[in-house]
Amino acid sequence: MFETSSESPAPVRVVTEAIKDYVDRLGPIWIEGEISEINERSGGMAFMRLRDTSVDMSISVMCHRSVLSSVSPLPQNARVVMYAKASWYTKNGSLTLSAREIRQVGIGELMARLEELKTLLASEGLFALERKVALPLLPRKVGLICGRNTDAEKDVVENAKRRWPSVEFEIREVTVQGAAAVVEVSAALSELEAMADVDVIIITRGGGSFEDLLPFSDESLVRLAASCETPIVSAIGHEKDSPLLDLVADVRASTPTDAAKRVVPDIAEEIELIKALRDRAKRYILSSLDLETSRIENLINRPVLRDPMVLVTSREEIVTGLRDRSVRSFSSRLTLAAEDLTHVRARVRALSPQATLDRGYSVVQLEDGSLARDAKSLKIGQKLRLRLAAGETNATVTDK
Repeated sequence: MFETSSESPAPVRVVTEAIKDYVDRLGPIWIEGEISEINERSGGMAFMRLRDTSVDMSISVMCHRSVLSSVSPLPQNARVVMYAKASWYTKNGSLTLSAREIRQVGIGELMARLEELKTLLASEGLFALERKVALPLLPRKVGLICGRNTDAEKDVVENAKRRWPSVEFEIREVTVQGAAAVVEVSAALSELEAMADVDVIIITRGGGSFEDLLPFSDESLVRLAASCETPIVSAIGHEKDSPLLDLVADVRASTPTDAAKRVVPDIAEEIELIKALRDRAKRYILSSLDLETSRIENLINRPVLRDPMVLVTSREEIVTGLRDRSVRSFSSRLTLAAEDLTHVRARVRALSPQATLDRGYSVVQLEDGSLARDAKSLKIGQKLRLRLAAGETNATVTDK
C-alpha cells in the first residue's frame, strides 16, 4: 500500500487500480443465492442479480450466454449455486462476479438441506414442548403477519371478529414468498414482538409449492421465532405442509381459519359457559340451603331440644342402674366373704387344741413351759401346770 495524506492524496485511478489488483488475486469460489433478474445483452454476455435468501443483500453477476444456456430456462426466483470469480471494474468502480459454471439447486437437494437443518435445530431443543408458551385466553391485541390483500388475512380477521367482535389486530402486510420474504417477515416479527400490548402473533399465508414455502423454513427466521417471548401461531399453507416455522411456533394451526379460532374465544360459547356456571352455582347454593334447612329441622325434632331435661333423666336412670348394680355386687361379695370366714373359723376350731381340751383332755406343762410327755421323766415333788378346757391349775408329782 501507499501512504497518503491531505497534502498528497491518491488519485481515483490509483485507488481503483489498487482495489482491482487486490481483487484479481482472489481465487474463484462457489456461491449460492436466488436469481432475481436476468438481462441478456448483445455480444454473447448475460447479466443477472444474485440475491441472498435470508437478508436484503445482492451482488451483480455476469457470464457468457453459453454458461447461462446450460441451465436455461430458469424459473422465477430460481435458487442456484455458481462457480464464479470476483472482478473489479476500474472505470466505474463496481464489483461483479464472473460466473464460470451455474447449477440449479433441485428440490431433492433442498429437501435434504431442510432435513439436515431440522435435525440441527431439534438437537438444540428449539422444537421441545417445554419451550412452548400457552396462548392467552383473551389477547389485548393480535399481531398478524400476512401477505398483501390475501385471502389468508381476510380469513383470520373475519373469523376472529365473528368469534369475538371487539378483538383488535396489529397487521403487518409483507411479502410471503420469494427473496424478500424472509427479510420482511423477520422485520415484521421483530416489530410486533417489541409491542407490549400484542399478546399473540399469527404468521400466515395460503398454500403454495415447496419452493414458495421455503422462506418459512429459513434458519434465521426460525431462530428469531424461537427467541420471541410472545406466543406465536403458525398457519402456513395447508395441513399437509410443514415448514420449520410450524415446529418452532407455540401453536401450529392447520389453516388461517383455525388460527383465528385458536387465538380468541367464541363469545357465544363463553356466554353459554357463563350461563351454565351461573346455573350450577345457583343449584349448588339452593342445594346447600335445603341441606342446612333439613339439618336444622332434624335438630329441632331431636328429643333433647323438645325436652332439655331428657339428658338429665336418661343419665339418672343410668346412674341409678349402676348404683343398684354396685350395691348388689357389693352385698354379694360381703355374703361370700362371710361364708368363707365361717368356714375358715370352723376349720380352725376343728384343728385347734382347745377343741381337744373341751372334750375333757388337759395339757401338762413343766415349770419352764415345755410339755410333759413321759411320766417316767417326772420326779416326785416336781411342780406341774395343768391347762384345762377352762383355765389353768397347778399340781405336784406325789407318785410315779
